[in-house]
Amino acid sequence: MRFWKRTTSERPIRATCDQAAAGGARQGGGTLSVSLQDNMARIRSALGDSTDLTMREFRIGPSGSARAAIAYTDGLADHAMINRFMESLLLNAGKPAPEAGDESSESAMAWMSRFVPMLGSPIRISDFGGLFAKLLAGDSVILVDGYDYALAVGTKGWEDRGVQEASAQTVVRGPRESFTENIRTNTALIRRKINDPRLWLETRPIGEATKTSVAIMYMKGIANDDIVEEVRRRLGRIEIDGILESGNIEELIQDETITPFPTVYNTERPDAVAANLLEGRVAILVDGTPIVLLVPVIFTQFFQSPEDYYQRSDFGLLRMLRVVSFFITLLAPSLFIAVTTFHQEMLPTTLMMSIAAQRERVPFPAAVEAYMMEFTFELLREAGIRMPRAVGPAISIVGALVLGEAAVQAGFVSPAMVIVVSITAIASFVFPSFSMSIPVRMLRFVLMALAASFGLYGIFIGMMILGAHLCSLRSFGVPYMSPLAPMNADDQKDTILRLPLWRMSTRPNRIGGDNVVRERTPPPEPDPPQPNRSRKTGD
Repeated sequence: MRFWKRTTSERPIRATCDQAAAGGARQGGGTLSVSLQDNMARIRSALGDSTDLTMREFRIGPSGSARAAIAYTDGLADHAMINRFMESLLLNAGKPAPEAGDESSESAMAWMSRFVPMLGSPIRISDFGGLFAKLLAGDSVILVDGYDYALAVGTKGWEDRGVQEASAQTVVRGPRESFTENIRTNTALIRRKINDPRLWLETRPIGEATKTSVAIMYMKGIANDDIVEEVRRRLGRIEIDGILESGNIEELIQDETITPFPTVYNTERPDAVAANLLEGRVAILVDGTPIVLLVPVIFTQFFQSPEDYYQRSDFGLLRMLRVVSFFITLLAPSLFIAVTTFHQEMLPTTLMMSIAAQRERVPFPAAVEAYMMEFTFELLREAGIRMPRAVGPAISIVGALVLGEAAVQAGFVSPAMVIVVSITAIASFVFPSFSMSIPVRMLRFVLMALAASFGLYGIFIGMMILGAHLCSLRSFGVPYMSPLAPMNADDQKDTILRLPLWRMSTRPNRIGGDNVVRERTPPPEPDPPQPNRSRKTGD
């Protein structure tokens, strides 16, 4: 199996706390002091006395004489939880616990430790590296005068968007929920789909400045152990200032960089991630983005939609429509240029005369005409996406109708070219995955240039080069065009067509590990009750 061949020296994967401590050491460095004031001063100095840093001093202990402070980041911590904790401390300050025995023998830290569990299990921290990692992640840090360590408690409580309906990958039938920007919410959505202890989760921070939480999820015993280890290795090699979106991770771990085709699948649907995990793939979740990555990926996966498995009578027929749309989007303008410029004899005489009559007033060759229309449509597409939602659709509709009609009336383009470009544009919206439409849009212009230069021979050469390039790609060691090339007859049951679920009893051979059996026993055939024909009418 061929894996990543980047020459960067492999950095060993450290534990989460070690990475956090190293990052924090660069910010503040050193170990905590026994002096509360010194520790507070170093925290303020390391964070530049930031206005969102909150530090509250109070008294604790059986006698209420010990000084302590709690530090947290405003906006990341839950104020209500902290206030309840502080209220409990202040109400009990100066009151020894009944089970403490001799109150003079109970230290201030031991006294406070009786109340800390209301915030969760505390973590003991003795260096500023770990302290800053917890503080900037939304946790609260409690410091007590006279102790050279602090207690970190979980008080994360920032606002998030909440679970909403998927906007990019919509379906008519199927779940409506989508991922959010909170990684913990996303992992919970997946666990709701797969209630199995074999679903393992590993999390690590990536990014020297952002320390973004990146998690991998996989089904132990179903996923290929070599692929899981390769995912760990590639994530461990990343040394960068910040990770702001899963696209940064995708670009840093993909097998090939000089290719227009995506070798990592992305989705915002929990049901799609759950289905791929059950096939043996590995999911990569990044905190702060609703897009989850899946590896390894194959070419035909970009033409599959979760709805294909929910429509009982479809059996993948719509996938064939998507494949046809792929070739229409890729080849329609170039075929029109080649036929009208070099191979007019391939068209019926009546059609050829009609196209020639339309082009009498057009001063440009077919290639220039096609480039003008395609470039104008790409401008309209980008304008509709970047404009505010209230006016975006109006811009696209008005631009398509007004500019198209005006261009024909002015004699810049022929009506036939407008029809070809329109069909190409409509076909480009059929793909379930937007990441596949981008390379097709790019390659369409290359094939148009070949068609304008060499006709159908140029298109044939371009498609041969494209096919060879696709067959050379790998996604985490898995052939990109499998199970078509190399051919695997057993995996054809869920490629272009989808056989009934009771026929798909095994997982893809090249994706998962040794556990390829998905369905142990096929369902029994229905045996409906038969009417009793021996009874006479009227009995």
